[in-house]
Amino acid sequence: MRLCKCFLALAVGLSAASFLFAANPQDTQSPKQDMKDAGHATKNAAKDTGHAAKNTAKRTGHATKRTSKSAAHKTARKTRQGAEKVEDKTR
Repeated sequence: MRLCKCFLALAVGLSAASFLFAANPQDTQSPKQDMKDAGHATKNAAKDTGHAAKNTAKRTGHATKRTSKSAAHKTARKTRQGAEKVEDKTR
């Protein structure tokens, strides 16, 4: 019986001590450090946005160039076909 009480008291004491000594690292930062962290996060977000915009612009430019070339070739082909039709009719 006495051993049970001791064991129970020891368990309660250890659990209370673990809560007291466990410090949340986020609570130990100063407001100055919080502002620095926010600045770094903003900087990294701006970098990521810039890289994404550059990538998108490059892909869009490439697609536009490819589409324009295709349209130019189709137009030239149809013009050639039309010219041949006219030439055949005038003979």
